[in-house]
Amino acid sequence: MIEKFEQISFSQPIFLYLLFIIPFIIFWYVLREKKLHPSLQISDLSMFENASLSSKVVLRHGLFAVRMLVVALLIVALARPQTSSSGQNITIEGIDIVLSLDVSGSMLARDLKPDRLEASKQVAEEFIRGRANDRIGLVIFSGETFTQVPLTTDHAILLNMFKDIKSGMVEDGTAIGDGLATATGRLKDSKAISKVVILLTDGVNNAGSVDPMTAAEIALVFGIRVYTVGVGSYGMAPYPVQTPFGIQLRDMKVEIDEPLLQDIAAKTDGKYFRATSNQKLEEIYREIDQLERSKIDVTEFRRKHEEYLPLAIFAFSLLVLEIILRFTVFRSIT
Repeated sequence: MIEKFEQISFSQPIFLYLLFIIPFIIFWYVLREKKLHPSLQISDLSMFENASLSSKVVLRHGLFAVRMLVVALLIVALARPQTSSSGQNITIEGIDIVLSLDVSGSMLARDLKPDRLEASKQVAEEFIRGRANDRIGLVIFSGETFTQVPLTTDHAILLNMFKDIKSGMVEDGTAIGDGLATATGRLKDSKAISKVVILLTDGVNNAGSVDPMTAAEIALVFGIRVYTVGVGSYGMAPYPVQTPFGIQLRDMKVEIDEPLLQDIAAKTDGKYFRATSNQKLEEIYREIDQLERSKIDVTEFRRKHEEYLPLAIFAFSLLVLEIILRFTVFRSIT
């Protein structure tokens, strides 16, 4: 509560000077009461020893106090009190990272647990939670690609969006070049010294309009380091297949274009990883932790809220109450 009052400001503070008229009104009221109700000097007060002061006599001065409170509230309302959320420009240490995640149908293979896609999401989520000072974005690709979350420091939104990622969101296929090009587009205007793309895929480039090595060259031009991750075991992997008897697991050959992923990483001074298990993915994040950090300016928004209306409503309510009491309970006959 105290912190809230510390945040109050006034849009028209000059009206607050009107509060100085209240002491003069009180002084005028006291003088007026003395003239309307003069004192009477008598020699003996014994006849008034058992007399009590009427409550109405005492409370009728309360009407004046209420009227003064109404005046004070209206003056403060005229000054337009405002509250605002604290806002400031802060500088934090971090790097800019875009996760480019393959969501093609083959990512449902279960050589990683529970499957390749879910394993990649889980490890990526843990990575995000450990990078509180980094701006992180998310790109997903299959036969097509799009940006799921642009670069942001609001990791709560980013983590929430991970829940909606599933295979089949876009046309099936593996457009590695498009996935890298889209991620590069999100980082090209970044002012960070360290800009990183983590590209996870389990297949061979067979879709899209951008050649993967061309995308790598573009990333190199913008100083973006690309870590490529081939997700999947060696040999055969169990893959869920729809059959007349329901979904059954069938062994299918694991095909990952490792030479291409290695070339992309080497071209951009990154590193290639083969993630045959969930634990292997953690090596990527330990590597990223060693990158040079850069300063990122983050602007927090300030929003002002007008607070005069509750004061005006309260003042009007008190005024109505005072008028009702004056002409009913405290009505005087002159």
